[in-house]
Parts: sequence; structure tokens; C-alpha cells
Amino acid sequence: MTPKLKESILESLSAVLPITGIVLALSIFLVPLDIGTVVMFFVGAVMLIFGMGMFQLGSEMAMSPLGEGMGVEAAKSKRVSILLPLSLLMGALITLAEPDLQVLSNQVPSIPNMTIIFTVAVGVGIFLAIAVMRILFHIDLSLLLIGLYAGVLLVSFFVPGDFLAVAFDSGGVTTGPITVPFIMAMGIGLSSVRGDRGAASDSFGLVALSSIGPVLAVMLLGLFYNPHEASYAAAQIAQVGTMRDVAREFVWELPTYAAEVLLSILPILGMCVLFQLITHRYQHRQKLRVAVGFGYTYLGLVLFLCGANVGFAPVGAQLGEHLASSELRWLLVPIGMLIGYFIVKAEPAIQVLNHQVQSVTNGTVSARAMNRCLSVGVSVSVGLSMLRVLTGLPIQWVVLPGYLLALLMSRFVPKIFVGIAFDSGGVASGPMTSTFLLPLCIGACSQLGGNIMTDAFGAIALVALTPLIAVQIMGLQYKFKLARLQKAAVPSIPLDSDDIVEIEEE
Repeated sequence: MTPKLKESILESLSAVLPITGIVLALSIFLVPLDIGTVVMFFVGAVMLIFGMGMFQLGSEMAMSPLGEGMGVEAAKSKRVSILLPLSLLMGALITLAEPDLQVLSNQVPSIPNMTIIFTVAVGVGIFLAIAVMRILFHIDLSLLLIGLYAGVLLVSFFVPGDFLAVAFDSGGVTTGPITVPFIMAMGIGLSSVRGDRGAASDSFGLVALSSIGPVLAVMLLGLFYNPHEASYAAAQIAQVGTMRDVAREFVWELPTYAAEVLLSILPILGMCVLFQLITHRYQHRQKLRVAVGFGYTYLGLVLFLCGANVGFAPVGAQLGEHLASSELRWLLVPIGMLIGYFIVKAEPAIQVLNHQVQSVTNGTVSARAMNRCLSVGVSVSVGLSMLRVLTGLPIQWVVLPGYLLALLMSRFVPKIFVGIAFDSGGVASGPMTSTFLLPLCIGACSQLGGNIMTDAFGAIALVALTPLIAVQIMGLQYKFKLARLQKAAVPSIPLDSDDIVEIEEE
């Protein structure tokens, strides 16, 4: 094992261990789980640790440099006639291969699967092209987000109620662990060519804009098809009696996820091969490093998705059912908040985002600060999701004021924090949300006799919402720190709240 891989796996261990300990404590004191289910969960946790470590290393070696390189070359051309169709094609191809998109399409049987898949892919492609144009033409991200989200919120009033939560969830589902590191790195590459003062701020925002496309696309489908039903296939709990049974369950499912991840990576790999043939950007040693990185990315995602879906998802559903059936069902809110605080750290793309933020801002926003901020945001979102399960609170009552607040804050926060905040929402709502938190909500909702489509779905949307507010609050704190430093005349040069400067923790 290489030192770098060992470091990544140890980092993954520190991220996965807390949520594992919480589930173990719940199974002992509140929710008695079968020994077989607990063993399945722990095996899944081990796969998560190794998978997440491999993915992070692979992303650093392959996905990030390739995305950044393509962004640099694209920005150098400055030909809109080439950049627009290239960005649209890239966004559509990557989205078509995203495994979670198939899950989304299966939730709405009244709309043909391929109709949903192609519509969402085109939506992501169009909004990725808009994001690229924003960087090249220095368009203010805050104003663009206000305009686009105003359109989304307007359309939401005409979407069938049973379908609205699924539409909002789609934004988080389609920006998965494969596309996010690539798109974020592409933004850094695009902005680096400019070299002006606002380049660092504009390097973020691609994921944020790409996440709007799926939401709007699925809402428009709801208007045209007017679907009145949706479905969800609950995770089945495997009946295991021996360790051989446990091993058989995971070995049986591994080929399925191996095929899914291969289909997800192939479009990106194909684009990168074509990119290298055209530009000859990378030398032999760099090509070898990228190839090894793709290998780590592939193995890591296979292990991660298999562990999350086979080991974690059934436990989430069981915990939700047992807690909702007890007299202490109100504990769903604080327990959900506790789980949300720690589970976001186990999202495979979160650490990639946090390290890129720390690198681009030269330490102004540390990875530790991002982790803490996102944990608080997701904790609040899971608490709100559990409150919706218990009370039937409509998602519009949370999402509409939440986005209005986030968009209002974007006019007062330093520009770079706006991009980081709206990117973090798409990254936080990854596979751990859909395989553990969503089953947790669905298990509780089904036990309480609620409407799964209106009361349980929407958890992913809330996880994508709260980081927008939490990160911008952190941005306001940094802005006030800068103002105090200016007032005290501590720095030797004038400081601008939109600039990236290194501030020591007080």
C-alpha cells in the first residue's frame, strides 16, 4: 500500500467511523437489530472506508487534472461556437452514465424511463454550457442564480404535488461522485486562464448551475405528463445466518455495481482519450498516472456503492421503522440530526470539494472549516426531513423560503463563498444520502402511515439546500473579520472582501 493511499484510507476511516458508532449504539440501546443485519452493516462500512479512500486518491490522480486540463484548453480557444456544443455534449454524456439517474427514472412509472433520462441529460448539458459561458464572460453568479431559481420556484407552483419532491431531489441525484470532481476541476481550469482578480471566485459555480438543470427538466416533464403516481423500491433486507451468507450477498452484488461504474466512467474516459489525441497535453508519465488514477477511481466507486447499497440502505430503513413505531418517535428529529452531522463526511466527493476549496483559496477556507460547516448544514436538513415525516409539512414551506434566504444572502457574501456554497449543495447530496438517509425517512414514513412521495421524498433536496445557507454564513463571518482587520489597520495593504487572503483563526 502506497503512503498516499494509506493516508486517504485513514482519512476515510475517520469519516466513516462516527456514523458506524452511532448505528452500533442505536442497535444496542434503542433499535435491536438482528446480528446478521449488523454484520452486513459493518462489512458495508469496511467497503466504504476502502472505497472512499481509493476514490479520493483516484480523483486526485485522474479526474481533477483531466477536468482542469480540459477547462484550460477550452478557455484558451475562446470560440463560443466550439465551447457551447462541447460543454452541452460533455454534460449530457456524463449525466447519461450516472447510475443514480436510473434510480430516479424508475420512481415515476407514468413517464417513460428514457424520456426522463434524456431530458435530464439535456438539462444538465444546457446548464453546464451556461456555467462555462458565465466564467468566460464574467457574468455575476449571484444574479444568474437568482434569475434561474426564480424560474424554478415559479414553475414549482404548477407541478403536481405528489411529484414536486421527486423533482427537487433530482438535482442532488444527478450530480454524482463521478461528475462532481470532473466538473469542479473543469471550472478551476477555465478560470485559471483569465488570471484576473475574480478568477478564483469564478472557478466555483459549475456544479451549482448544473444541479438546476435536472430540477427544471423534471418539473417540465411533470407539467407535460401530469404524473399522478410515483414509486420507490425499498431496500430488501438479506436473510443471513453465517459469514458465508454475508460474503455471498456482497459477492453476488459486486458485478452489478462493477458494470454500473464502468458505464459511468467510459464516457469520461472516451472524452479524455479524444482530448489527449487532439491536444497532446500529457506526457508518458502523466498518462500513466492518469491511467492508474482511473483504476483507483473505478475500484473505489465499486466498493463504495456496493457497501452503501447492500450494507447501509437496509439498516437505514430498519432504523426508521423501529424509531417511528416506538413511543419515542420524537427522537427521530435529534437522532436524524446527529446522523446527518456525521454522515456527510462519508460522501465520496465531499473531501474532494473541501481540499479543492482549501487549495484555491490558499487556506482562507480550510478543509476543516468546510467539513464543520457542511456537517452543521446537513444536520439541520435531516432534522427538517424528520420533522416533515412526523408532521406532513409540505416541502414548499421549507424549500421556497430556504432558497429565497440563500439567494438574498448571495448579494451580501464575498463572491467566492457564493460559488462554494451553491456547489457544496450538489456535492453534499450524494450516494450516502440516497442509500441511507432517504431509506431512513421512508422507513419512518411508511411506519407512520404517511405519503412517501410527499413526506419522505425531499430529503435529498433539503440536504442540497442547507449547505447553501451554512457556507454563506461562514462567508459573512470572514467578511466581518476582514472589516475588523481593515478598521484596525492590521494589514500592510488594503483588503477587499472579495479577494482571497489568508486569515488566521481567532
